[in-house]
Amino acid sequence: MLAWYAKVFGAQEQYRNPALVFLTFDDEHHRFAFADLGVIRPDENDPDDRGMIGVDHVAWEYSSLSDLLENYAELKADGITPYWAVNHGMSASLYYADPDGNQIEFSVDCFADKADCTAYFKGEAIGQNPVGVEYDPDDWLAQLRAGASEAELLRINLAAPVSPIRGALEQITS
Repeated sequence: MLAWYAKVFGAQEQYRNPALVFLTFDDEHHRFAFADLGVIRPDENDPDDRGMIGVDHVAWEYSSLSDLLENYAELKADGITPYWAVNHGMSASLYYADPDGNQIEFSVDCFADKADCTAYFKGEAIGQNPVGVEYDPDDWLAQLRAGASEAELLRINLAAPVSPIRGALEQITS
């Protein structure tokens, strides 16, 4: 799989551990994320079950945390809520599922420029927590509206518990 994306897109590896690999082909910190489900969910390692194979999610990036969270508030007012809010360290994301369970990621970079986001993949912090830390979007939005700094909210707390990887499939079957 990784060789295919390297060949087709000219993608370069940004970060790898036994469970996750991130690739990019431009100045974006990552364009593709791959998960080894045999490591993440060893109890569901049935080679004939193709239910979890395919595109995991499609992502959209916002220019600011305020834009991301104001969109969250608008969608929430219409009854559309994310199943996962997580600060990955290089980006903070809200993951949604459409009615068919297709996953959509809305995110904002945690650093002022792409080079700093890319550097995060090369540093030690991602090895300490390659998934991220969950956050409460209502709390962050209230803090922003009260004048809190976006940069301060976006700084990942590496001492916080590592979030389990969540997915739309869990929400649909629960």
